[in-house]
Amino acid sequence: MSQDAIGLTELQQDAFTELVNIGVSRAAASLRTMIGTQVLLSVPSVEIVSRKAAARLIGEREAAPLVVVHQDFEGAFAGRALLIFPQENGRELVRAVAGEELSPDEVAALEDEALAETGNIILNGCLATMANMLQRTLTMSLPGIQRGDGPRIFGTEAGDADSLVLFLYIDFSVSERDIRGYLAMLMDLPSLESLRALVDEFIARALGDLDA
Repeated sequence: MSQDAIGLTELQQDAFTELVNIGVSRAAASLRTMIGTQVLLSVPSVEIVSRKAAARLIGEREAAPLVVVHQDFEGAFAGRALLIFPQENGRELVRAVAGEELSPDEVAALEDEALAETGNIILNGCLATMANMLQRTLTMSLPGIQRGDGPRIFGTEAGDADSLVLFLYIDFSVSERDIRGYLAMLMDLPSLESLRALVDEFIARALGDLDA
């Protein structure tokens, strides 16, 4: 597949980044309501890459095991959303969400439940906001938890040539803890093209408003 087939124009890249930033800002507000403390999220970069490239990107950044909250979504565009943390960052997030005074054993016991709830808020908030701004709706599955390395998370051994990854690096700051993570959306080419067409419509509406 050529780079042109999956690349974004500069305008599309800016629009994707804007949509995702608004989505994670809404998700951060929901998370703040849940845990009662300041939550800051930012998405400095958005890329569309192959599953192998996504596995390599995260492997270059993270040597430790990864923990993932995943949810399937369907509607005007479909796929699987992943919220990915290095294992220790996931535990830091659990402490921020569930309480500073927890022992390591208590953190381990609560980890999956707290991560699933947090992931659900972030993934649902982000995707629902994006879909709403694109004037569409999405249906989300319940969250699941997975652990492993990049190739396992992105399923590169399945050899799905038509499946691409919308790959986002996220900076979290929760309760004055710096927690880094990644947001990824696994989508096949037709679904990604549908999303890109909706983004083009979004750009056209925005430019129309500017011209009005």
